[in-house]
Amino acid sequence: MSSTIHIVGFTGSLREQSYNQAALFAARELLPPDTELEILSLGNLPLYNQDLERAEPEVVNLFKEKIRQADALLIVTPEFNFSIPGVLKNAIDWASRPAGKSVFTGKPTAIMGVGGKMGTARAQQHLRQILNHLKADILDKPEVYITSGWEKFDSTGRLTDEPTRQLIRALLDALVLAVDTPALAHAS
Repeated sequence: MSSTIHIVGFTGSLREQSYNQAALFAARELLPPDTELEILSLGNLPLYNQDLERAEPEVVNLFKEKIRQADALLIVTPEFNFSIPGVLKNAIDWASRPAGKSVFTGKPTAIMGVGGKMGTARAQQHLRQILNHLKADILDKPEVYITSGWEKFDSTGRLTDEPTRQLIRALLDALVLAVDTPALAHAS
């Protein structure tokens, strides 16, 4: 591993003015020293089709390779119908295949999301179930459920709420610590 910790981040929201996208960009501003965040888009991934596994589309190969090469992952999810959005599930399905060769296995992973009154709590719970099955090394704490996003971001998409900024900073610090000391990912 190089001296700079490389985190790959992506969100399940494709909307241009998405608060979840804005939270991902805020995370880039709040990184600990010697850490970088590469943001990937999920919008160009085709719908998962097992028939394509033998000759995966190049965009899928690139997505999986970016995750494979990352030291850690940051996944930002909105909540759609009490769960994760289809675009995020589609990306996870591609990255988890073929069976037994998931690029999530052992990867330190942090989760956060922006939503209404519950701040994507149900979506994050479903995401944790999925990633746990794929043997990702999911951070237990801090949990980052950003409520009422319209109150925490300005009209340009900049995160202005200082307590939320501090919480994201703490999540990123914990993620970096998990990269450096994997056994600490689940410490209270």
